Amino acid sequence: MARLQQLLSAALLLLLSGHSGGTLVSGLLAAGTKWETPYHVINGPEAGPTVFLTGGLHGNEPAGALAADQIRHWPIIKGRLVVLPHANQPGLKAGTRHLPELAKEEADLNRNFPRTDADNQASTLIGREIWRLAQQSQPDWVIDLHEGYHFHQIQSKSVGSTILASRPWDQRTRPVVTRMLSTINATITDSRKHFLPLRGTANGSLTRAAAERLGASSLILETTTREQPLSLRVRQHRVMVRTLLQEIGILGDGAPTLTSPKDRLDLRVAIYDGGGAGTSGPRNLEQVMKTIPRSLNWRIGPADILEGALDHFDVVIFPGGSGSKQAAALGIQGRDKVREFIERGGGFVGICAGAYLAAANYSWSLKICNYNTFCETREIPGVGRKSMWYRGPSSTVTMQLTTEGHEILGRGVEPFHIRYHNGPIMSPAGIPELHDYQVLGWFRSEVFHYETQRGTMVNTPAIVSGKFGKGRVLSISPHPESSQKLRYLVARAIRWVGGL
Repeated sequence: MARLQQLLSAALLLLLSGHSGGTLVSGLLAAGTKWETPYHVINGPEAGPTVFLTGGLHGNEPAGALAADQIRHWPIIKGRLVVLPHANQPGLKAGTRHLPELAKEEADLNRNFPRTDADNQASTLIGREIWRLAQQSQPDWVIDLHEGYHFHQIQSKSVGSTILASRPWDQRTRPVVTRMLSTINATITDSRKHFLPLRGTANGSLTRAAAERLGASSLILETTTREQPLSLRVRQHRVMVRTLLQEIGILGDGAPTLTSPKDRLDLRVAIYDGGGAGTSGPRNLEQVMKTIPRSLNWRIGPADILEGALDHFDVVIFPGGSGSKQAAALGIQGRDKVREFIERGGGFVGICAGAYLAAANYSWSLKICNYNTFCETREIPGVGRKSMWYRGPSSTVTMQLTTEGHEILGRGVEPFHIRYHNGPIMSPAGIPELHDYQVLGWFRSEVFHYETQRGTMVNTPAIVSGKFGKGRVLSISPHPESSQKLRYLVARAIRWVGGL
């Protein structure tokens, strides 16, 4: 093990010298142990400052880890960016804050680093590995990405939506933090949720140790988990880090916050989790994506789409929730961006709400597939006028695939028993400008809330596919992604719209 560490250290020192440009995966920290985790070194073409960026020190704070993993793909113009995205790899996988299976006094990774007035030693194997990497990087800046449970302005016990500086009055740190706060707060309409500066960082934290031992300007960026989708929190991290890197000259002024991943991949998938998306859908879709080899999935929101993020993906998925609210969150420009993406050859999968979004019969829908949904308003005796889209709480129905459905989605024991929760009841829209859809699966049973709905769901399409421009569209009314046994259907759907 000692010889391995010597070799890794030598390799790291080689990577930290010179400015060849591009992303270099330098190796693994704690290689061969349960703490094993990759780090990345990005050298700009010219000399400049070194930034050491970490995410995931606390395993229940995923936004920082995801943001760091995206930032490592940025094309820096000078200096050096050293990125450790998944510091606490086992904790991130388990969704737990601390290092699993360690004693209480060692379990918090962000208290494992050299303490004030103590020896220059970190505790735990992974803590020592991270500190070694930090020392060898010789950083000018150390940025650690975290999340709080509430907005600091609303709940002062939480540090959510703050920037904490280890040296708050440092002449290098203060103007940069001011600029970062101005930039991020310009994206937030509710002033109670604005980011604030806080002084000092905890004894034993990476940033404090780096400030005291390495002379680095050290910041902790804290987003807020409360009632905010993951894609928004990840974006807030990216916006703040981009501002910092631009201020110190590492990144160009016009750089976007999201760029194409440089890893070799067969399929790049964007999962929408902004306004109108349910909470379980994106999580279930991430489980689906784990079954697709050589693939990547990132969550995105309306602001990402408006910035042009879809250019970096092959497929976009809109999950369950509310189709009209997804459309409202996207706005006219966002919806146009989605249509343009598909028209140019991108793939679209819509599940339940996402299938409503793809329909042709709403003023707010994308109109990318040639079907209407059963949503008319009818008079219900003793109740009044009610819209027919609502059929009651989540329930189980049966579904049968067509021959074309088997070709695209595969086979299984039929009829399928599948969860249904007010997905669209589809019928031809007959719009000449749109291709006719192809039925991949039929509902063979039904649920209804009002008597007048009886008979309107049986033998209607449950899954359809179609073309829009150069792209492919696949709409799923029920929820196969919520059943582990049926997730292969969604995986096959994603691969098909992605051209695999």
